[in-house]
Amino acid sequence: MLGPRQEAQAALFYEFSLDDHVPQDHLLRSIDRFVDLSNNRAHLSEFYSHTGRPSVDPELLIRMLLVGYCFGIRSERRLCEEVHLNLAYRWFCRLDLSDRIPDHSTFSKNRHGHFRESELLRQLFETTVARCVEEGLVSGQRMAVDASLIKADANRQFSASKEEWDTNRIDVDTAPRAVREYLETLDEAAFGAASEVQPTFTSFSDPASQWTAARKGPAFFSYSDNYLIDTDHGVIVDVEATRSIRQAEVGSTKTMLNRVKDKFDLHPEWLIADTAYGSGPMLDWLVKRNIAPHIPVIDKAGRTDGTWSRADFEWDAENNQYICPEGEALKQFRRNYSDPNRGPTGKGVAKYQALKHTCQACPSKPKCCPKPAATRSQAASAAQASPAPSPTGLAEKAATVSVTASKLERPPT
Repeated sequence: MLGPRQEAQAALFYEFSLDDHVPQDHLLRSIDRFVDLSNNRAHLSEFYSHTGRPSVDPELLIRMLLVGYCFGIRSERRLCEEVHLNLAYRWFCRLDLSDRIPDHSTFSKNRHGHFRESELLRQLFETTVARCVEEGLVSGQRMAVDASLIKADANRQFSASKEEWDTNRIDVDTAPRAVREYLETLDEAAFGAASEVQPTFTSFSDPASQWTAARKGPAFFSYSDNYLIDTDHGVIVDVEATRSIRQAEVGSTKTMLNRVKDKFDLHPEWLIADTAYGSGPMLDWLVKRNIAPHIPVIDKAGRTDGTWSRADFEWDAENNQYICPEGEALKQFRRNYSDPNRGPTGKGVAKYQALKHTCQACPSKPKCCPKPAATRSQAASAAQASPAPSPTGLAEKAATVSVTASKLERPPT
């Protein structure tokens, strides 16, 4: 028998518990056990006025942001809608069924206002890391570093080329917040001073973002989120935002390592990173601090034009010399010095060179010392017209080759 449609009638009283409707294995229950925001009010007290209307509880805003981070809700407007509808989100945010949800604009005002002034988010992050250290999840002995691209909310159509961009034309009084912050970061090592190279395009709405094609696809405006990770349990122990260029990302590594050393007394035995961090100055900085770099070295010795590179020269450690593919010796010195740094360069750089007459007569010189054909023919004519130097002079004077793989630095020991 087909029954009639039941009309729901609103009850006068309800017995309802949010806690009963959140599963025991829910992710937010696991997180809630370790979330301690009791110090927030004390940390923010000096940044709020003692008069006026009461503000939105900062703990509520932080809990809502945690929900957004854990469940990938990037839009603050959508986050407010989800917390309004989801019982588990309400339970985690300590909201009853009848409690109102803050307006989405409240997040922007607080993130760019009280939260930034007080560095609240940094304080919460470091409190979490300290808890991980106490629980034995962080040893601080083995760490890794890398950067992730964060796409900026900026459009290529609303930007200027490097020829058109001029900071002197910006009116600070009428400029929007993002532009004023850009002007304040021009001298910071992570942003304006990270590199002297001007970006191809600069956004009018977010000029601190970097125009990049690092993903090997269409270029876009972005920032880099740099992470320092303890590899024992994959715990992020520090984070630093920079422009999306190699110099800024490498510089952030030094900042993060110094900060975890000062804050948590963490000093890694070794550091893992990709080739972007394998520059000479960076490796030297790590070694001087007794941090073993497990990082591929940036090697630009190879050539793609068919000429010889450093790898084509054989190192003779016993005689402290290189042997070129033609079998000739490239020596660092051809006279004895009491101080090796007082050699021909006088700069403490070990360079290995062949004799001038050997290079001039070598049939493989175009592969070793590439020059324009006209220059080579002129040099050959001059060599034929000039008298041959004495053996003594050749022994005392190393060959001078301007662009050559014959000048080789001593390999690392």
